[in-house]
Amino acid sequence: MPLALLALAVGAFGIGTTEFVSMGLLPQVAAAFGVSIPLAGWIITSYALGVVVGAPTLTALTHSRPRRQVLIGLMVLFTAGHVATALAPTFATLVGARFLTGLAHGAFFGAAAVVARALAPAGKEGRAMSLVFAGLTVANVVGVPLGTSVGQQFGWRVTYGLVGLIGVATLVALAALVPDVRTGTGSLRTEMSAFRRGQVWLTLLITVIGFGGLFTVLSYVSPLLTEVSGMAESSVSWVLVLFGLGATFGNLLGGRLADWSVQRTLVMGMSGLVVVYVVLFAVASSPLAAAAGVFAFAFVAFSLSSSIQTRGIVAAGGGASMASAAMQAGFNTGNAMGAFLGGAVIDVGFGYASTALVAAGLSVVGLVVLAVAARADATGRAPLDPAVAAVPAQRRRAVAQLTEDAGA
Repeated sequence: MPLALLALAVGAFGIGTTEFVSMGLLPQVAAAFGVSIPLAGWIITSYALGVVVGAPTLTALTHSRPRRQVLIGLMVLFTAGHVATALAPTFATLVGARFLTGLAHGAFFGAAAVVARALAPAGKEGRAMSLVFAGLTVANVVGVPLGTSVGQQFGWRVTYGLVGLIGVATLVALAALVPDVRTGTGSLRTEMSAFRRGQVWLTLLITVIGFGGLFTVLSYVSPLLTEVSGMAESSVSWVLVLFGLGATFGNLLGGRLADWSVQRTLVMGMSGLVVVYVVLFAVASSPLAAAAGVFAFAFVAFSLSSSIQTRGIVAAGGGASMASAAMQAGFNTGNAMGAFLGGAVIDVGFGYASTALVAAGLSVVGLVVLAVAARADATGRAPLDPAVAAVPAQRRRAVAQLTEDAGA
């Protein structure tokens, strides 16, 4: 495999670290600026909103540019956002800096996936993409726990500053290792046509609601473990290692499950999340049980990632590039919504464990939307696969042509 994939994986590692490390640093950020932990959760929400805005917008604006230039430009933006984060003098500027940082997230992954496929040997495109996205897996196992521990020991500014250095390393690697490649992307009009399909929007809604539950709990997992489970602050980073391992194993299993059945995987996974969240609420006061619960919801949630991505790509037809960027936006809309809802129930006095019940409710709603989407596909009102939907129309045109030829 080309060394260029390593440069892309390093970028994925930095992005994965900064996306999730904030969850473990909320108490430190809150203490530094004299705000409540739920209010500090806005650094998570603002980053997610940056992804929501940046993924489709920057993908569209850079659609015709060489992918190598796009990747370098996005990583410059990512690095600048971390400099602004580490130096933020007020909480308001910190929230703005996190929004700026998030802008690069979705567009980077979209461009990296295109480059990885272009550089891969024939028949190994999927393996190449998995190597790039392995950076996210390693971030959850190593980067996030290590960043949390560094932030607790030396201050949260140091953590974000170190992630900024990862951005600098990625810039050097991109410039040195990634060649100029022709990626053959389709027209922007073709890409945008995906959003005329109802199943694309239903898949995005499932993504927002389903992963919104994950972030409702994860955004406040640090105070949940220390205040409810009674763990020492130093133990939080180790529980985040469990989260990373759960996400890794779930993602590996999820690829096989998506090949087996996308629909069944989503139904079983979202049903499983309801059970896991309810049990987590019931056992949150036990340190061991809470740690096991964190592993469990990471495992189940990330086992759905391949299936929901596959559903989105199938529904998009020829507009997969913009739809993939929109899926990143949808995932992070769920991130923002989850952080907001979790903070809201904590603010009104229900406690940190109550976030698990909110997450369970969101998973139930996600199942309802999934059922509506499946029904619309089965009845033909909104077919999932545009290629299948086009067959009757193609058949009618062929019959009309044959009739016309016979008449002639």
